[in-house]
Amino acid sequence: MTILLSRARPRVLWLPFALLLASATAAAATPEPTNAAVAAVIKADVAKMVAGINAHDVARATAFDAADLVSMESGRPPSIGAQADREGLGAAFRYAPEWRLVLIEETVDVASAGDMAVYRSTYDENSVEQGRPFTHHVNYIAGFRRDPDGAWRVHWSVVCAQTPSHPK
Repeated sequence: MTILLSRARPRVLWLPFALLLASATAAAATPEPTNAAVAAVIKADVAKMVAGINAHDVARATAFDAADLVSMESGRPPSIGAQADREGLGAAFRYAPEWRLVLIEETVDVASAGDMAVYRSTYDENSVEQGRPFTHHVNYIAGFRRDPDGAWRVHWSVVCAQTPSHPK
């Protein structure tokens, strides 16, 4: 009887180790996305946001807002929270129905851990003021973070005009 127990015990002790090894191997088989892949996802998400802005569709324009978003822009207090951003964009769309954005250039810097990224771009912001078309160049910077559900969301953003408004 003692012999049977001693032979059974090693199998029982090896079982947790084998399961741990199998789960580690399975985790290693699922590679993390490369920084280039993350940058491509973020650029595509921002393109969807800009399309939403240009369509004056608040839901599409804010689809990637984190609940704790802080949006900062020259000349106004920050908007805090996704709901405040939706309300602010809705008001902007009503105030300036001709407002549209045109991308000039963009880049994405992804943290080496792959869980955060900074999106930087320059846009022409076109609208109409007192019946006259105008434009100005703006910088847009946004901090993206991969949230626990795996989605990339904007947690903070800054819009800063490079030039004063001028006729088109």
